Amino acid sequence: MQDLENLGPDSTKGALEALLLVSSDPVPATDLAGILGIAPGEAASLLAELSAEYADANRGFQLREVAGGWRLFTHPAYHDAVERYVLSWDTRHLSQAALETLAVIAYHQPVTREGVKAVRGVNSDGVISSLREKGLVREVGREGDRSRAALYGTTRRFLEEFGLKSLRDLPPLEDFAPDEESRQFIRERLSGRAVSSTLEEASEDMEDERELLGDDFGGDEGDEPAQQDAESGQDDVAAADADETSGVTTSE
Repeated sequence: MQDLENLGPDSTKGALEALLLVSSDPVPATDLAGILGIAPGEAASLLAELSAEYADANRGFQLREVAGGWRLFTHPAYHDAVERYVLSWDTRHLSQAALETLAVIAYHQPVTREGVKAVRGVNSDGVISSLREKGLVREVGREGDRSRAALYGTTRRFLEEFGLKSLRDLPPLEDFAPDEESRQFIRERLSGRAVSSTLEEASEDMEDERELLGDDFGGDEGDEPAQQDAESGQDDVAAADADETSGVTTSE
């Protein structure tokens, strides 16, 4: 069995290992090369060397090239031990940040990291990685757009730990909101857009104007063009609102 190489403080291999340890997704060699300021070919060569060194030394972890990038994995030989350790974690000791992130994923799955960030207002990458390690969250797919961002959802263990038969047993969000304004706020944050459209607001304004003007509002033939202009303007608002809504995308 070959001993692992003793790396110096300025070792490029050591820097690669450090970057891989904080990466929860496969990282392309070109991305690592850009961060370290080396050629992509040199990064790919060093990654292959590290992978071979770990394999020759029969370490408890492996470096594999998967899905167009490089990522560290636990050795399959120790799967049972890792599983026992992960299942022994007490989910009652989840931090506030972990509970918030888990709630967003549970109610809004499948959701990207950016989707979680949009709801919480802070970067949640580290929290999501921790929830994945605890077996409460898993990657369930990829976005269909060019970003190919990872989509996350809850696991069977999540249901078991929280005493749920299925996701349908999650309590309604309304139970956590004291009033309608709070409930609307929750819906808006989870949907990523306002529930009330600009068109609805414009319609309410027109109704208020009708009440103020009474029969004088649009009652004469001479007022017909003005009414048509108002309706045209309302259509323009609806079109603009539709364009804005259709243009909202989620990426990681």
